[in-house]
Amino acid sequence: MTKDFSKLQRDIHPMPSFVQEALEVHRLMQAYLDRPAYQQNDYIGWINRAKQDATKQKRLSQMLSELEQGGVYMKMPHPASRKNRGPEKQPDIT
Repeated sequence: MTKDFSKLQRDIHPMPSFVQEALEVHRLMQAYLDRPAYQQNDYIGWINRAKQDATKQKRLSQMLSELEQGGVYMKMPHPASRKNRGPEKQPDIT
């Protein structure tokens, strides 16, 4: 399954091998692929723009955490990627 990146108006960033490896090791590749093309591209560009390896790793960790958690993108709510899309549970008050 490949995403259509043809409508993106920004530069398209190829996935570096260390990002691909991390997604596979953490079993998050499908969560990554389920995100819209612009989010995939933004994550990769954001990680690659870091000048220091420590910053790249920090950004990679944030991406992995957000993919695992679901419902968040770049520290902002992203309801479309929530893991449990069913109705939110209400607290039992009985």
